Amino acid sequence: MASDWTADVPLLRGLDESTRGQLRDGAVRKQIPRGAVLFRPGDPCAHFPLIVAGTVRVQRVTESGREIVLYRVANNETCILTTASLLSDDAYSAEGVAETDVLAYILPAERFAALMNASASFRALVFDGYSKRIATLMSRIEEIVCTRINVRLAERLLALKGADNRINVTQQALAADLGTAREVVGRTLKIFERSGWVKLSRGGAEITDPKALRALCDAERD
Repeated sequence: MASDWTADVPLLRGLDESTRGQLRDGAVRKQIPRGAVLFRPGDPCAHFPLIVAGTVRVQRVTESGREIVLYRVANNETCILTTASLLSDDAYSAEGVAETDVLAYILPAERFAALMNASASFRALVFDGYSKRIATLMSRIEEIVCTRINVRLAERLLALKGADNRINVTQQALAADLGTAREVVGRTLKIFERSGWVKLSRGGAEITDPKALRALCDAERD
């Protein structure tokens, strides 16, 4: 492990040396296994995580048990929900789950508050991440409201496909990503299969006509 981990994190390179020194002194390195729950609704927010590797999925679970993915936090990004909870001293209102193995540096809440008060460069980092995430969430809301589910599903399938055109994602996970019900995803996939665009299998699918899916997406955007 490098002695100065802050030099290896692009998100932190714009910080002044004093701020980086306080991060080195105050943050704790933590490895989080895939599937671990980082926080749940109602939990107090006690830390500010700096993700170095991996992805955290932030989601809401409705009263009926349906998962809706709000956003993901990857390396070089910050979590808007954590920032909001720390700034307002409120509990979490959603759930954070390690989607992959995650390496993070965890900054205690009191250290976060001290840096927000003392460091202009740290405040700029936090609020820049906050504003970018707000813009992303607004775009996601607009997409859910204004874009047809078949187009959004086609875009998600194209984004997830591997080199062999395989997609190893369940219909439930696709529904959570798209903010809809699993039954809606299932019906739409069946339409795609009847059209010859995909071939469904247990726990995933294969894209058999990526050009047709792309044409569907392009037609919606024109």
